[in-house]
Amino acid sequence: MIIMKSGATKEQIATVIKEIENYGLRADVSQGDFRTIIGLIGDERKIPFDHFAILPGVKEARMVETPYKLISHEYAKLAGESERRIIKVGDIEIGGDELVFIAGPCAVESKQQLFKIAEGVKKAGAHMLRGGIFKPRSSVHSFQGLGAAGEDEATEALEWFREAGDRFELPVVTEIRGESQVDLVARYVDIIQIGARNMYDQDLLVKVARTGKPILYKRHFGAGIEEFLSFAEYMVAENNKDIILCERGILPLGKGKSYTRYTLDLAAVPVLQKETYLPVIVDPSHAAGRRDLIFSLSCASVAVGACGLIIEVHHNPIEALVDSQQQITPDELKKIITACQDIHKAIGNK
Repeated sequence: MIIMKSGATKEQIATVIKEIENYGLRADVSQGDFRTIIGLIGDERKIPFDHFAILPGVKEARMVETPYKLISHEYAKLAGESERRIIKVGDIEIGGDELVFIAGPCAVESKQQLFKIAEGVKKAGAHMLRGGIFKPRSSVHSFQGLGAAGEDEATEALEWFREAGDRFELPVVTEIRGESQVDLVARYVDIIQIGARNMYDQDLLVKVARTGKPILYKRHFGAGIEEFLSFAEYMVAENNKDIILCERGILPLGKGKSYTRYTLDLAAVPVLQKETYLPVIVDPSHAAGRRDLIFSLSCASVAVGACGLIIEVHHNPIEALVDSQQQITPDELKKIITACQDIHKAIGNK
């Protein structure tokens, strides 16, 4: 990290950036009201910090030990940025003082199904609409989403999705499964979701970040906190800091019957908030894998500080083509939203 003097000129800043590039690294320039901070993207061990410390206009040159320095509180503080990043999507603020609820079907099955659910989650109090068009599945024989049938079918489903969002005034969120889908999906949605299975896909992270869209980024079920944040850094390095971190459960431990689909790592929420300024939400649906636990896990998530929830909702869960056992009804969603807002208020919106 290179900290420039408050009076550093544009020419002096440009000289430092050029020197960084000469050593094979890239520069992330953050210009505050009083000073400029230049983050180093690449292997900092290549950098002779003593040399950079004496360049004109430089106040201090230091190595940052954490592998996710661009999203660390230390970097944000020096750059004069807020302790928490608020991501604005229309009139909605993710990471602000109010909880944000994202709800909708696991998979978009038809236009009629989508609109019925969108109307239901809107009445329940949800702020955004989620829905899967490209579905990552463990089995090739399972329903892969309407988008798997071809580009025409994917485009039609995305048009329904956009229309439903506009009609019910709900920004829309959907997952992409691969790089070939990025440009198409980005034309229709407000937030692009990168699912747990793709957390490690560096090329996909970079391509999605370059769209400039906010990104809902899910933790892999086998990933540690440091891995999760380190891979999030790939997107921030592309000058996209609108990253929403999502805890969605890790692999269960021990022998015997598994009572949940995954184990919700509630401790990850406050840990992530202490390590980074990015907003953190929770997905109780995939963690539980069963609808009777969604209420409890949602309340617990808000109690430990989550700024929002993403929940799978279906007007008739038994008929859902994907993950029917973990989807709840709009009426159940309403009860969750009411309870979570009470908890949020009780703990002082912290």
